[in-house]
Amino acid sequence: MRALFAAALLATGAVMAHAQDRMPPIAAEKLTDAQKQAIADFKAARSAEVSGPFVPLLRSPEVMTRARAMGDYLRFRSTLPPRLSEFLILVTSRRWTQNYEWYAHEPLARRAGVAPEVIAAIAEGRRPTGMTDEEEILYAFWDELQRNQSVSDATYARAVEKFGEAGVIDAVGITGYYTMLAMVMNTARTPLPDGAKPALAPLPR
Repeated sequence: MRALFAAALLATGAVMAHAQDRMPPIAAEKLTDAQKQAIADFKAARSAEVSGPFVPLLRSPEVMTRARAMGDYLRFRSTLPPRLSEFLILVTSRRWTQNYEWYAHEPLARRAGVAPEVIAAIAEGRRPTGMTDEEEILYAFWDELQRNQSVSDATYARAVEKFGEAGVIDAVGITGYYTMLAMVMNTARTPLPDGAKPALAPLPR
């Protein structure tokens, strides 16, 4: 399994090296007033430059601003602690083979306390062993929702008992939000920063 994963990862790196960024940064002189305002609002809210999914999202500045606002809550203020929100972001980026998302959040997940062996299993597309009870409940919930487009009564009840209804909605929100960002970057072929290498190989279909 690990040998196949390594071979697929090398192939992925070769493909990404030749993939063209469909929506690169917009030259300053070509920005509309709405885009300039969206950039200013982003910098004020995040104290950071526009990067990653927000580069292609800037093509629709209203969507970018509203997406950023939703992310401000889901990433920084949701009812789930960072360890669990970053765990959900990793399994979502793995499902979409979204290497920029993984690049940005894998270090955050480690710092938040997600175990290295759990991260490695997610990267390889395996159901992790050694998850905490909270992670296991979220993984089962996320997995059913992704595979079946629904959640069983038993899985739902476990999630509500552990996280409450607000926590369940936040978990769905995090999954949906980072799915959207993954879809944007996969469509735009958003590249990794210079020097970064892809950590995720495509999963077999």
